[in-house]
Amino acid sequence: MAVWALGINHNTAPLDLRGRFAFAIDQIAPTLHGLRDALSSATRHPEVETAILSTCNRTEIYCAAGAPALDHTLGWLAHSGGVSTDVLRSHSYLLEEGSVARHAFRVASGLDSMVLGETQILGQMKNAVRAAEEAGALGSTLNQLFQRSFAVAKEVRSSTEIGEHSISMAAAAVRLAGQLFEDLSKIRILFVGAGEMIELATTHFAAKNPAHITIANRTMERGEKLAARFGASVMPLAEIPEHLHEYDAIISCTASTLPIIGLGAIERALKKRKHRPMFMVDLAVPRDIEPEVKDLRDAYLYTVDDLASVVRTAQAQRQATVEQAETIIDAGVLNFMQWLNQRAQGGVVPLIQQLNAQTDEWRAAEISRAKRLLAKGEDVDAVLEALSRGLTQKMMHGTLSALHKGTPEERAHTVDTVSRLFLRPGSKPGQR
Repeated sequence: MAVWALGINHNTAPLDLRGRFAFAIDQIAPTLHGLRDALSSATRHPEVETAILSTCNRTEIYCAAGAPALDHTLGWLAHSGGVSTDVLRSHSYLLEEGSVARHAFRVASGLDSMVLGETQILGQMKNAVRAAEEAGALGSTLNQLFQRSFAVAKEVRSSTEIGEHSISMAAAAVRLAGQLFEDLSKIRILFVGAGEMIELATTHFAAKNPAHITIANRTMERGEKLAARFGASVMPLAEIPEHLHEYDAIISCTASTLPIIGLGAIERALKKRKHRPMFMVDLAVPRDIEPEVKDLRDAYLYTVDDLASVVRTAQAQRQATVEQAETIIDAGVLNFMQWLNQRAQGGVVPLIQQLNAQTDEWRAAEISRAKRLLAKGEDVDAVLEALSRGLTQKMMHGTLSALHKGTPEERAHTVDTVSRLFLRPGSKPGQR
């Protein structure tokens, strides 16, 4: 299987161009189906694997098939964003084989983020993998790539101090607001949206005990749930224009494809406020707030790209940490390429390694559970009995399920295989 990736990020493309290629989570499944159909036709390979990672800072397509199709992938993405392939090519990166693994590992570890060491990207990658799995677009090759990415990221975070150099976008927004307002406890804040980023931002601002917090969201139930955590009020999105003047700070991050706060609305709000300043952070890609707002005299508008300078730390301070992380990533890339090469040769080593990894995971889970029970004072014999039963159930679940599924011919084949593997003539319990 050939492996390749195409992407744009905060280093290669401006905010408005990135906005053309932002995919909401509910768009991922149909988008993956369209991408797979296009690449299957181009490569004449029916088993094309695909996954899409789309965040405010990047959109990346990961693929695996019998033969690479970089130009077709580029053409498909350019068409989906309504730009020429030349424009997209000039702002994107195309990667193959080991370079794909290195990039994925660096992204998962927070080395390729606008905020060095930020942890949100790992959760976003896991969501992208889950979406690809649910869409039936993820095969064994990309699954290995991503699972190894998560393992490398875990090792980087546990073996280096990379997390200590991370200042979140939300914390950066609080820092900027503090430069405009002398006392954040006296300001009124409007949060637009109720997703993960808004939840994070609300948490950071709420720690400053602002005078009032309001959550505006398209779905009132979700807005009310978030508001309840912070003692905030809620409002529907449609009421924002008539209440904008009541707020000193506006933090917005929705999945809207068009701006929901326009220049005219901000101009009217500033007039009602008698030109007292308004602080705005637009964390959305595409934008939630029209960019022309930035030109207004008393409006202070910041985007995700503007926050980059706030979150940067001294290069010398983080260099040693980055070098440590890169060493771990180098080892991960080497292991992935060895797995890919062995698989291409048709060997059984990768399967053996997967089986060992799976059984090790089961064993670790049951031992951890047993230790917790023992710590609670449970009877030792009962804990050992539960441990052995848990391991047996995990190891036999797939086999027993297979015996009940499939056509009669498939079940007969499974019966024969299970009998040969587990019920050898003359075998007794405890024998090897």
